[in-house]
Amino acid sequence: MKKRKITAEDLLKMKFIRSVRLSPDESKIMFTTETTSDDKRKYHSHIYMVNSDGTGCRQYTFGDVSDSGPVFSPDGKWIFFTSKRGGKKGLYKMPTEGGEARLLAGEDGSYSSLSVSPDGKKILCVFTKSDDVPKDKDGKREEPVFRHITRLFYKLDNSGFLPGDRGHIYIYDAETGQGKRITNTRNGEKCPIWLGDGRHIAYIANTSRDSDIEHMRDDIFIISAKGGKPRELSKPPGPVEALSASPDGREIAFFGHDDPDDAWGVSNHHIWKVPVAGGRAVDLTPKLDRMTADITISDTAEDHTAEGPAWSQDGKTIYFQVSENGSTRLYKVRSTGKEYSLVIGGKAHLTAFSLGKRNRTIAYALSDSTVPAEIFITNIPGQSKAKRVSHLNDTLFKEIEIPKPEEMIIRGHDGYPIHAWILKPPGFSTNKKYPSIMQVHGGPRVQYGYSFFHEMQYLAANGYVVYYGNPRGGQGYGREHADSITNAWGTLDYKDCMSLAQFMATQKYINKNRMGLTGGSYGGYMTNWIVTHTSFFKAAVTQRSISNFISFYGSSDIGFDFDREIKGSPWKNHDSWWEMSPLKHIAKVTTPLLIIHSEQDLRCPIEQGEQFFTALKKLGRKVEMVRFPEEPHGLSRCGRPDRRIARLDWILKWFDRYLKGKK
Repeated sequence: MKKRKITAEDLLKMKFIRSVRLSPDESKIMFTTETTSDDKRKYHSHIYMVNSDGTGCRQYTFGDVSDSGPVFSPDGKWIFFTSKRGGKKGLYKMPTEGGEARLLAGEDGSYSSLSVSPDGKKILCVFTKSDDVPKDKDGKREEPVFRHITRLFYKLDNSGFLPGDRGHIYIYDAETGQGKRITNTRNGEKCPIWLGDGRHIAYIANTSRDSDIEHMRDDIFIISAKGGKPRELSKPPGPVEALSASPDGREIAFFGHDDPDDAWGVSNHHIWKVPVAGGRAVDLTPKLDRMTADITISDTAEDHTAEGPAWSQDGKTIYFQVSENGSTRLYKVRSTGKEYSLVIGGKAHLTAFSLGKRNRTIAYALSDSTVPAEIFITNIPGQSKAKRVSHLNDTLFKEIEIPKPEEMIIRGHDGYPIHAWILKPPGFSTNKKYPSIMQVHGGPRVQYGYSFFHEMQYLAANGYVVYYGNPRGGQGYGREHADSITNAWGTLDYKDCMSLAQFMATQKYINKNRMGLTGGSYGGYMTNWIVTHTSFFKAAVTQRSISNFISFYGSSDIGFDFDREIKGSPWKNHDSWWEMSPLKHIAKVTTPLLIIHSEQDLRCPIEQGEQFFTALKKLGRKVEMVRFPEEPHGLSRCGRPDRRIARLDWILKWFDRYLKGKK
């Protein structure tokens, strides 16, 4: 059967794996899958189960629901998970063998970080209570008369205005659903875990006087499962993520670093260990010059999050993700910290993993450049050939021609190696000259890599050579690489992007008069910066971008923290903030520019796009703007499905108009 080219609408037919959990006896793998609703206006997330030998894949939950974070009870007989059903979030329980899910707790708010006590009788989680809001006579929420703001961090992209409650630790009875709050830190708590036999709990809290400003000064606390006075463990100042207790409950592993004044994502998170009884925290991976987290990006995966370190059952080994050189891989380190080594490698994107309690197998979700993530299983230590046990997208991908990107290393203006990829159109011919599009990633402390990217495949399917790389300023290539643009956006990163574009212009199959540029977030900033400094590209699309750092400082949900990245503040170091703002240089723009921005983008607020649009209109330049109502910063990843398709159509139409001459 002749394969067809991928379409924008194919994105809505794909199924995306969001979590992976091995059953305690390692006979089953539970995972959640996200799909698009029939009306193309929302997503559903359901729980699936497959036997570890790949047989008996079965869907457990159905309908208009959003299930997430499922965990097994220690005996493997029950599943506990959070779900949004009928517009309300709750904590649910269902038999592992299948059956109707039962609501355990459904107070107005959100539940996260679920875990089951060793005896299976209690559920530990963070519950964040919603604010009381006015409702009309039909029970629908109404906007308040006013909002009284007293904190710097009062809103969050894709969440909106944050509630007064910042989330506290609760323990719920696994049978009755009766809950009890056991912590009362002013700034809230996160990541609770059971210790040993379940009589104590560890958690993370920031007890700084102003945790909004000092948000990277986390500490670890121990408290009785009955409540009481917490005890703080000793650790260096710095952020903490993803606690994990050793099997005997005597030690805690976590992600973090010891630089609370770090710029955005420059310092590498390492694997640390601290004794529960008290003592000094130790960095187990001090020589690892990479990030122990998944920071490989894609439009088919959620935002990068920390998949917690996982202990072997003998307590001698800790497993963790590492993002390096375009891949996210699985590593292990001795709990003594003497050595670390690769467990699951390859040119791929390992998005989630789960260790078995019997210390025999590892289940994980793995994507590469030609297919979204599927479930695999291998033995511990991961040396046998992995077995693929899910086939969610096989039927669709048998129809579609998916070219494989070609990897390359090019040299920057100063000889620096730039890791990049070229994606050529289906049916590519060396005898033709193609229009091209350079993609610039967001972040900036993330990486492009070996992960399936629908948008790039779609543009290639429409006749474009798509190329993308990891210029200096991103992550995945060491601290020095990441730190190279701190207080210097638009310098080495700009030169690396242009080195890549100039290299492509020399390729015989590239029409150097039809080269386009696009990027989102930081990539949108870089698109703005490039078109204000060169007329090299014949058309550009800037998405969810930054144009003016000075206004961004006060309007973004996290703008107040940007003085970590650009030193000083807009009033103390005005010239530097303004010099790095593309808006200052806007009079130089000659490239036709499409501005795409979401109206509810709280990360790079729409005023950033509006300022650029207004200035270019006043200057008489070729510019248009497409605004997406209701959508957040992450439109391309989590926006309403029909709007994601509309966004892709607009990008293609713009490049077709200016690079192909289509009307």
